[in-house]
Amino acid sequence: MKSTFWRKHAKFWAEVFDLLVFLILVFWIVLFIRLFIATPYTVIGSSMVPNFYQKDWIIVEKITQRFGNFERWDVIVFVAPWKTSPYIKRIIGLPWETVLFENDNVYICSENIPDWSLVKDSEWNNCEILPEPYLSEDVKTVATCWKNEFKVEWWYFVMWDNRWRTTDSLCCFWIQCYEWANYIVPNNYLIGKVWVRLYPNYTKF
Repeated sequence: MKSTFWRKHAKFWAEVFDLLVFLILVFWIVLFIRLFIATPYTVIGSSMVPNFYQKDWIIVEKITQRFGNFERWDVIVFVAPWKTSPYIKRIIGLPWETVLFENDNVYICSENIPDWSLVKDSEWNNCEILPEPYLSEDVKTVATCWKNEFKVEWWYFVMWDNRWRTTDSLCCFWIQCYEWANYIVPNNYLIGKVWVRLYPNYTKF
């Protein structure tokens, strides 16, 4: 009787087995992609306004963190030093540069200043105003937490696009920039670079 039952339902059990194999395969593919290729996130808060809004869905690619190099103006997701939650910010300062805040502007000081077409002369040697076309022309950036000069010997100096907020390198992620506080983001703290928005908040239009 038992063998007859299994023979009658052999096709059904074969289909169940194929489905289980397919689901397991899909699971491992998705897990591999999320661990090593890309991960979805939801933007929380207004830190990157006007370029990213609350509840925007983003895809963060992890290839650059492992095999490439991050560049100035890249928007990245990372866990800040002494923190546990992911942050989204924009890279401003690169290794071997000094980020300076004076006259409501951001200056990049380095021996090798890029040839930016929109910069103005500054009163500091080897310093140029950082062009930030992703911000409104009337946006002003001022130093907070009693520090206006940041040397970036390694890794990255990051900032929010919303300059009214200061939970970034400018204020040492709300720990305040005393001598022991770290304002740079080490490479091994980075999760990846924002690749695309899947669900922008169209209410802003």
